[in-house]
Amino acid sequence: MVSQWSPGAPVTLAEVLPDEKETTLRHAATVRWPDDAAATALLDLANSMRNQRIDSLASEIRIFGKHGGHPHGDALLIAARHRTDVYPLPRSGDRDVLAAGWRTIASSQLFEAYEPMEIGMHYATDLLPYGPHTKARARGPATHRWGQQLTPCTPTAVHAVLANGAQDVTFYTEPTTGIPAVRKGSSRDVSWIFLAPLRLPDQGAQLESVILEDTVWIQTTDGRIHPGPCTPGEHLWWGPGGGDRPTEAAWVISQLMDDISTYVSLTDHWHHAPAGLTKLLNQTRAYGTELPRPTLEHARTQQADDTP
Repeated sequence: MVSQWSPGAPVTLAEVLPDEKETTLRHAATVRWPDDAAATALLDLANSMRNQRIDSLASEIRIFGKHGGHPHGDALLIAARHRTDVYPLPRSGDRDVLAAGWRTIASSQLFEAYEPMEIGMHYATDLLPYGPHTKARARGPATHRWGQQLTPCTPTAVHAVLANGAQDVTFYTEPTTGIPAVRKGSSRDVSWIFLAPLRLPDQGAQLESVILEDTVWIQTTDGRIHPGPCTPGEHLWWGPGGGDRPTEAAWVISQLMDDISTYVSLTDHWHHAPAGLTKLLNQTRAYGTELPRPTLEHARTQQADDTP
């Protein structure tokens, strides 16, 4: 196209070719899935990715055609444009169907489910039945206890993504939350890789204590222990370099103290988090520190200056 262009030539219409991710999704949609929702979810994400590329391309043409990408630059002559008559590609407006489709893909043992699941964990996080990728060292007491609650299972697509090609792995599911987990590493350096739950089960139990150990662990009055629930795009790391923010943990813990099975919110956590609870969590804590409910309750009623 560049070699054939000459001044005064009309603008050429060109197709925007699919990238590798889009091609993978469209190919996977042709697989015989147990239900139609999986194919719908795959095509919807493929169309979404194509629409985003078209929008990005249109923006670049507009910017560079106006001032060459520099506020005071010269306009560039646009020799080729993409077709616009077929865009945007249609999207499904039924989130329930899309979420059901991604559940099918995540739980599938088909080889063709692996790559779409890997893409979905980056680009469709708000439709997946799990929260963010989390890693916890198996040597921690809380992590060890949690590992004893898990059930060995045959690996699914989401397990394969978590394993990330590692050889020394075993696969599990947490029966009450349904979250997938992978035990990875040698005997001297073992870690659990899992996807955090979006909510904890409602089994008549309440929050009994919180344990700060790689993530925020929630111990309930029925003796079980769970990684703290998250939102699709937020995590509750805890420890050096984990990016932990006390306001996030304080706000999640406060919500769970009121309703153990709630879908937690992290929106404006810095505004909603109780000041006293934030201060408690902001103090330097030893690895594996356990904070019992009475301590949490007392802190929640305090201001940042320790006044009631």
